[in-house]
Amino acid sequence: MTSGRVGVAYVVSMRSRKIDVLVAVSALAAIMGGTYANLSWSGPGERSLDAAGLMLIGVASLSLAWRRAAPLAAGSVAVAAAIAYYYAHYPGVFAAAPALASIYTLAALGRRKAAIWLAAALGTGVYGLIALADQDPMPGDGMSLLSGWLVAMVVVGEVVRSRRAYLRAVEQRAEQAERTREEAALRRAGEERLWIAQELHDSLTHSISVVNVQAAVAMELLDRDPGRAREALAAIKESGHEAMNELRATLGVLRQTAPEGVESGLAALPRLVSRAEGAGLRVSYAVTGTPYAVPPEVGRAAYRIVQEALTNVLRHAGAVASVEVAVRYDPAGIVLRVDNDGEAGAAGPGMGLIGMRERAVAVGGSLTAGPGEDGGFSVRAELPVPVRSS
Repeated sequence: MTSGRVGVAYVVSMRSRKIDVLVAVSALAAIMGGTYANLSWSGPGERSLDAAGLMLIGVASLSLAWRRAAPLAAGSVAVAAAIAYYYAHYPGVFAAAPALASIYTLAALGRRKAAIWLAAALGTGVYGLIALADQDPMPGDGMSLLSGWLVAMVVVGEVVRSRRAYLRAVEQRAEQAERTREEAALRRAGEERLWIAQELHDSLTHSISVVNVQAAVAMELLDRDPGRAREALAAIKESGHEAMNELRATLGVLRQTAPEGVESGLAALPRLVSRAEGAGLRVSYAVTGTPYAVPPEVGRAAYRIVQEALTNVLRHAGAVASVEVAVRYDPAGIVLRVDNDGEAGAAGPGMGLIGMRERAVAVGGSLTAGPGEDGGFSVRAELPVPVRSS
């Protein structure tokens, strides 16, 4: 990024330098043509243009090639050449044009004091020469308009500087707004990816864990108890069907379509418990308090937390563990508890606990998880519910 900006700045600098050289050459040609064509008069006592006068015109004009690279130095040279030109009584007023251009450039670049001092130097020098001349200025003398041109160059330069500053500010605001939109889009994309990962993790890992447990049971009982093996295979089929439904629901949300026949709130907890029992877990389910309607996001978070807790029991403690799932309806919100008495397994680290805690925090709640007081593992979540209107 930095090298690219440096390259762009270099190209712009070279382009500006070429433009300044072209301006200097054009100024030299125009001043020479106007002077030899007698298009202006600098007052009485003019002398013919000679080599020294041509050299002063050339120096003043060619100084414009450095008007942006070294504006004060170029302006000083142009002012000095113009004063020397008029001191020698060379004809025409065009020799002051490079000095006027340098004064304008200084003002446009924001160097107002330098522009004013240079204008004062040119005005003082030229009008000092006029005051010391043997003859008074006459009507039509082009030098009488110099003061107006000096003021105009400073004012126009200031106006151009202000306009450029305004355009730069507008451009910077537009770039900042564009960066803000891009950052917001990236943040939304990251949040969507996290949501997709959580949904797939919670739904698929639970179903796959059930499938793994039932597959192990079916393989063990296939020869000596075909009936129970058949039941395990039926549970595998049901788990696969549930996984497909939940995957279809997730994809439906991504496509902005309403999923059909998929329930993932508090009302779906009994079905979730039944699936865990089908996988071999001994699960007790209890509801206390007076049930009431909760926002969909709170119900979905509760369902996913219980689902992930049961999945962790299957993965870490095995199907021999017993689990207690408790839901309490408090006036302030929902309190979930999932306790098991199994032994910790050797499963590797995962995102389950992190995902559960993120879901609780996302709805303004909290989650704690750790070893139970009497062994096993305990998960507790508190999910606040907004005050319900009567």
